[in-house]
Amino acid sequence: MLNDKIALITGGGTGIGKAIAIKLAKNGAKVAIASRNRDQLQRVAAELKQMGLTVLPVPMNVRLKTDVHRAVTEIVAQWGAIHILVNNAGISGLSLMRDSDDSKWYDIMDTNLNGMYLVTKATLRHIPYKAGGRVINISSVLGKFGAPGYTAYCTTKHGMIGFTRALALEVVSRGITVNAICPGWVDTEMSTLSINENAELKGITAEEFIAEAVAAVPIKRFLEPEEIAELVAYVASDAAGGITGQAMNICGGQTMV
Repeated sequence: MLNDKIALITGGGTGIGKAIAIKLAKNGAKVAIASRNRDQLQRVAAELKQMGLTVLPVPMNVRLKTDVHRAVTEIVAQWGAIHILVNNAGISGLSLMRDSDDSKWYDIMDTNLNGMYLVTKATLRHIPYKAGGRVINISSVLGKFGAPGYTAYCTTKHGMIGFTRALALEVVSRGITVNAICPGWVDTEMSTLSINENAELKGITAEEFIAEAVAAVPIKRFLEPEEIAELVAYVASDAAGGITGQAMNICGGQTMV
């Protein structure tokens, strides 16, 4: 259980982030959800409140240092010290080397890596000493291997694992664990966008690409966001106090590394 714990989840308005927010709140945590989309935040916050859960919607652009500091300060002012940080905010998309426009590369780098850095640095100041602090970074199995056309995304997801391993050693004396979760295919809006991009790149239909993707997963299905949330909830709990610096796959056997 996570009673009396304060959690911050970036990208908490949709997909995996929303599922994590619900799970942690059901386990007793007070949950702050952060997103750039204010309308989406309010809708999700209202949904959680209807479920009797404690939630604080916090507008935040993880790429802007001043915005991150304002949001973290707001959470601490309302609830006090933060115990659990889930760096879930991220974007994907094709970033082909033949593209003349470099903006996609910088967008993905700024959100997935620089955003994680800024939020983690701001939040660490407010995680109490020896109080079971947790930093959980949502990486991907594409942090373990590559995919054609997704150089930027793969770079950031590999980078998240390196960040996790180094930071784990830096903050271990404070009793804070740092781990990465590496999902495979998960049934989310982001996955749908990737399916459509990949299908177009390969010159096949979305249905054909899905069939190929499922065939490459030993359990023969995509995961649900709630399954990722279950693992995050365990890693956030006191029971996982002996786990740090790890990059844990939850991918239906898609990768064994």
